[in-house]
Amino acid sequence: MLVLGRILGALSHALDMTEGQPEGHCVRCCWIGMQIAEELGFDPHEKQDLYYTLLLKDLGCSSNAARICQLYLTDDRAFKRGFKTVDGSIKESLRFLLGHTGTSQKLSTKLRTVASVLKDSDEIITDIIESRCDQGAGIAQMMRFSSDVADGIACLDEHWNGRGRPKRLRGEDIHVFARIALLCQVVEVFWRENGAQAALQEVTSRSGSWFDPMVVAAFTTCTQKPSFWDDLGSDGLQEQVFSLPASQVSLDVTEDYLDDIALGFARVIDAKSPFTSGHSERVAKYTGFICDKLSYPQLHRRAMVRSALLHDIGKLGISNTILDKPDKLSDAEFLEMKKHPTHGFKVLNQIPEFEISAKMAATHHEKLNGTGYPFGLSAGDLDQDTRILTIADIFDALSAERPYRAALPIEKCFQIMDKMAGAEIDTDIYVAFKEEAVNFELSPA
Repeated sequence: MLVLGRILGALSHALDMTEGQPEGHCVRCCWIGMQIAEELGFDPHEKQDLYYTLLLKDLGCSSNAARICQLYLTDDRAFKRGFKTVDGSIKESLRFLLGHTGTSQKLSTKLRTVASVLKDSDEIITDIIESRCDQGAGIAQMMRFSSDVADGIACLDEHWNGRGRPKRLRGEDIHVFARIALLCQVVEVFWRENGAQAALQEVTSRSGSWFDPMVVAAFTTCTQKPSFWDDLGSDGLQEQVFSLPASQVSLDVTEDYLDDIALGFARVIDAKSPFTSGHSERVAKYTGFICDKLSYPQLHRRAMVRSALLHDIGKLGISNTILDKPDKLSDAEFLEMKKHPTHGFKVLNQIPEFEISAKMAATHHEKLNGTGYPFGLSAGDLDQDTRILTIADIFDALSAERPYRAALPIEKCFQIMDKMAGAEIDTDIYVAFKEEAVNFELSPA
């Protein structure tokens, strides 16, 4: 039986990467929230919806990464991680801004940037949070979750006192799933950074301002259980979360549903950078064309298209200072970029249903002559699936706009790939792709 909780729990590690959080952040938030749900007497259906709200609370997190990088001249992942420790006070907000803006810039540039963002800080922060909320809620609905799950994600940054964002909702106008999720997020971050007492103090001090006092009271009761904090830090917590009844509720996880999950996360991946908008879906389209040309069985073709949708999931762990850099990457930056295949493999390899996708994520930058990365594999190590995806990926990389150059005309793309055939990419598959290009509109536009 396909267990949706296990699939999405593993994929939540990609969201952790995007937010600059250690692996398992969303899973730990889920465990905390389910303890609160038990204390509040939620029924099984409510627990199930809360479970997915907590695992997927950061679905929209990639949509503001590029803007954060551009506005604050800093690493988006470090910025996001640090922002979660800010309590909203003017003093703390200013301290954070000074410490996380223009981190690698000259002092004069840093001060100009701080002044610029301070001028319109309320509008900027609201826009950044709104894009995240809207994107996350939309993807949740696309992945067939209820309006309650979508509302819980959309309202994650609203505060009990009405001073949150983006809609300044107050009190019980905020969905209870969002009230729980925000508290769980703060608890997990402060517990991990400074320990149990710091987490308790933070929650107590924000009761009635950020947090619903009822949720705070339920959480406080949960922490009085002798094993609460030890369980939160245990090595077996993930398996415990994946074994919860809310995860085991029977859902019809069909091939169609797996396609929707892959498409949903492709939207997360491609939202990370304006230069990758639509990339995963186009690579999936080209991969499907080649599979059809090579008469792939239908189930294998579907697995290949899903793999194409997810092949760049590891880029969620790469800073936009690298992804969007308009100049040549430094050696250190390129080494960091070359980690994205292994980041992706680590996420997808936890999901048996995405076995092919894990392999594709790991190997799609390898070349027949051994000059690819991250492993330097050569022809004898690269199967037909990998060779197909590599060709689809290279074509889209050439034919789409990149931060360092404009999109290349299709004829120019094929001129470049002609020279790669036989040495770096498979000639027969490439020829099949070019033949298919006669029948399909391949322009990224």
